[in-house]
Amino acid sequence: MPSEAAATPAVAPPSTRFLIAQGSLLAFVAGYVDVVGFSALFGLFTAHVTGNFVMIGVELAGSGQGVLAKLLALPVFVLAVASTKLAVAALTRRGVAPVRPLLLAQAVLLAAFMVAGLLALPIQSADAPATIVVGLIGVAAMGVQNAKARIVLSEHAPTTIMTGNTTQIVIDVVELLSPDSTQKDGARTRLRKMLPPLMGFAIGAVLGALAFGVVSFWCVVPPVLILLWLAWMQR
Repeated sequence: MPSEAAATPAVAPPSTRFLIAQGSLLAFVAGYVDVVGFSALFGLFTAHVTGNFVMIGVELAGSGQGVLAKLLALPVFVLAVASTKLAVAALTRRGVAPVRPLLLAQAVLLAAFMVAGLLALPIQSADAPATIVVGLIGVAAMGVQNAKARIVLSEHAPTTIMTGNTTQIVIDVVELLSPDSTQKDGARTRLRKMLPPLMGFAIGAVLGALAFGVVSFWCVVPPVLILLWLAWMQR
């Protein structure tokens, strides 16, 4: 009589191709949403903190508008990351795989970002309370993605900040072009992993800018649908 373990079908791990596609789509979402936030909210970066520090310096040296939103972005980002970490720990204790709930949570936050942006139109002041609320919802959504990438999707290349990816890609290309290199296999593996997210981020940034110019905050619908599809694929 076969054992219960033998009768239970094993769950196949995600394929390498799916992981690359998933990372590329998440990078697309990050580039897309970051450009929408920057275009709509007076230079606010939703996906990473470093850009906001730069913009704070620029605005303090100029008009000073929009500084409050960028200052508040840091604690909101920290809160989103900490909440994601706690949620992963709670889900893991209950035996629930955390990727799907986190993708759904980010989709809900991005949908809230879109609705808040539509309700705030026309956005004419960087310091208006409605403008700040819209920006902080977007920062929270991308804080979830940043934390998710580090905690449960560490097999992906980074999907929100492309500086590290670009640096490694250049290093690996030089490695491949070096005739006496002994690490070409590793370089090829890393390039297959890092090039697609870099391209996804760049395409997302271009399409996000174009879409926002045409349909305003309605343009956030595609990133929400991408996250919902990825969550469905985790079933």
